[in-house]
Amino acid sequence: MKIDVFDKNGESVEKIDLEKSLFGVTSSGEAVLQYLRVFNANQRQGTSSTKTRGEVSGGGKKPWKQKGTGRARVGSSRNPLWRKGGISHGPIPKDWSLKISKKVKKTVLISALSYKASAEKIRILDQLELKEKKTKLIKDILQNLKISNRTVFVYGTLNENLIKSAANIKGFHIVSADSVNAFDIISSDYLLFSKEGLLKLEEKLNENK
Repeated sequence: MKIDVFDKNGESVEKIDLEKSLFGVTSSGEAVLQYLRVFNANQRQGTSSTKTRGEVSGGGKKPWKQKGTGRARVGSSRNPLWRKGGISHGPIPKDWSLKISKKVKKTVLISALSYKASAEKIRILDQLELKEKKTKLIKDILQNLKISNRTVFVYGTLNENLIKSAANIKGFHIVSADSVNAFDIISSDYLLFSKEGLLKLEEKLNENK
């Protein structure tokens, strides 16, 4: 599968091949759904917590005697029915995390790459070296490539100016070839690679085939 490599002005400088085994496979819908379910579950903090009547401070003394007052009997001022009382059946900390195999993760990542390739949502830059921190430089590149801000840029070598320049662009996300995941790709409109980033990702996915 041939694809253009562009410079920062949006001009094609060469064509390269995308590996069919990584960018031309049939999407595995079942694996994608499983991955998204696990990914979303693992984003849950599970730290919500309330105190029961036994954990709320105070309330050790019976508010009034059992009989003779004409009022309803009550054993503690921390009764769940009272203001400042404990909570009945409230949330407690829980671990919501799920596990998924490396094989399924890789399958879903390749499915996501293949979908973006088939939809012509992949762009490749020959290089992106910023000598200064300037958001406009990134915006101009996106405009020249005719892609939206909702883009994931996969780089090979980190550039501090790139991180700072991209920080103010809503929807634009940068990630290394070593750490990009399927959710990054699925949740974006476009996938932008530096040429080095593409080669590193292909090398990573071809390991232990």
